[in-house]
Amino acid sequence: MKIKKFTFNSFQENTYIVHSDKKCMIIDPGCNNEFEEKIIDGYIKSNNLKPIHLINTHCHLDHIFGNRYISEKYKLKAKMHKFDYPLLTNSMMIANNYGVNLKEPSFEVDFIDENTLISLGSTKWNIIFTPGHAPGHICLWNKNEKKIISGDVLFKMSIGRTDLPLCNYNDLIESIKNKLFCLEDETEVFCGHGENTTIGFEKKNNPFLQSS
Repeated sequence: MKIKKFTFNSFQENTYIVHSDKKCMIIDPGCNNEFEEKIIDGYIKSNNLKPIHLINTHCHLDHIFGNRYISEKYKLKAKMHKFDYPLLTNSMMIANNYGVNLKEPSFEVDFIDENTLISLGSTKWNIIFTPGHAPGHICLWNKNEKKIISGDVLFKMSIGRTDLPLCNYNDLIESIKNKLFCLEDETEVFCGHGENTTIGFEKKNNPFLQSS
C-alpha cells in the first residue's frame, strides 16, 4: 500500500491518492485548475492505477474543488457522511460568498458512516466519525498499517478551526480525545493541511490538547 500526497489550491489543501494492488482511492480532491487536474491524472496513469473510490472527509470548499472533475473523469460517485451533505449542496452559494471559483459538484453521492468498511485491493479502511470541524467529518483508519487520514480534525501541533458555520469546538475536542487518541501512539496521521504527524506526538506536544 502507498499513500501519495498532493498539495493543491490556494488553501494548500492535501489531496491523497491511496493505492493497493493497482486500485486506488482519491481522498479530498482539492485540484482547482487544469494544471492540478493533470498532476492527478499523470500519477494515476504512470502507476497504472484504477480509481475505485472518491471519498470526502468533509465538504468544505478546499476539499471538494476537484469533486466534479474526478467524478466525471473516473465515473465515480463521491462517498461522504450524510451530515456533511448540506455543505455539498450549498457549496456553490458558499463559494460565491467567498468569491471562490468552484465547478458545481455532483449531488449524487453515496453515504458512509462508522459501519462502512472501505476495501481497496488487499487493504481495509475503517471510517471514524469525527464531527467538530464539520458536522459530518470522517477519518479513514487502516488498523493493520497504523495509518489514519484525518482531514481537518487534527494537524501537527494544531487542530481544525471551529469558527466556520456548523463547526463545534467541544465536538472537535471530544472527537480527537475519544476517537483518535485511543489509537496506538505510532499511528501515522496524514493531515488535510501541512505535514504528517503521529498520534503519540500530538498527545504529548499539541498545545490545544493538553489537559489542564
